Amino acid sequence: MDILKNTLITIVGPTAIGKTALSIQLAKAFNASIISCDSRQFFKEMTIGTAVPNAEELSAAQHYFIQNRSVFEAYNVGEFERDALKKLAILFKENSVQIMVGGSGLYVDAVLKGLDDFPEVDAKIREELTLRLKKEGIKPLQQQLKELDIETFQTIALENPHRVMRALEICIGTGIPYAVFKNKPKKPRNFQTINIGLNADRDIIYQRINQRVDEMMEKGLLEEAKGLFPNKELNALQTVGYRELFSFFEGNSTKEFAISEIKKNSRRFAKRQLTWFKRDSATLWFDYLTAPSQIISKISEKINAFKN
Repeated sequence: MDILKNTLITIVGPTAIGKTALSIQLAKAFNASIISCDSRQFFKEMTIGTAVPNAEELSAAQHYFIQNRSVFEAYNVGEFERDALKKLAILFKENSVQIMVGGSGLYVDAVLKGLDDFPEVDAKIREELTLRLKKEGIKPLQQQLKELDIETFQTIALENPHRVMRALEICIGTGIPYAVFKNKPKKPRNFQTINIGLNADRDIIYQRINQRVDEMMEKGLLEEAKGLFPNKELNALQTVGYRELFSFFEGNSTKEFAISEIKKNSRRFAKRQLTWFKRDSATLWFDYLTAPSQIISKISEKINAFKN
């Protein structure tokens, strides 16, 4: 089979929109496996707060990159790109259609297009930024990024210190905005891609997020976060749903306020996700209530077009 006829269907969209449920429907329809590119569902200690698919969902289709790492292991987007491409090469030998799903835009792009090439910068810059983070907190770094690179500021996960510092060290070390290096030609892939986006009115997205957070608390997110609290400095734990509860454990807020902050920060995250995914004009967007059969029909048309 011509490897260019291999097709990777990618499902994107804001958090809590229904990507997991659709991915399972598509996996059944195309006899495909599912590659997860959610950068926090990799970690086996973070089950409730990352909305890992439940046992029934995991058994409905073959999943990869779900809770396959520990928060104590270093794992970055470059390693994921390598691992995901290796797994896809194997899966495409079994079936010419495979599924990828997740809301981590950088990880999606890494698989579909390849990572950008950034120049080496003086390691002292990162050391200085790390010291500033400890002394001043994240907000001054966010403000500096806004001044040096407004494009990245508007699309990056601002609550993630690692992402902010990475962008800043490039801006400072090269004198050129981080975004400039992200606009270079991408690496070709040996498979076709069909990108499916799920969306809804903002009020509905926010309602679904609020409901999901309440459900997470009922399932035991407080206890899960409490168990991770001694290791709160780990990069994997710089995540919405955990940071806010860590602050509560430190006595900086009430539990009720922490829960409201999780909801607020999740809503902000959803907004950034949509900003990121809307950049790709080739993505086929559907309302979250669209019948899976309609989406499957559209995907089948695209696959047949590839073959002709």
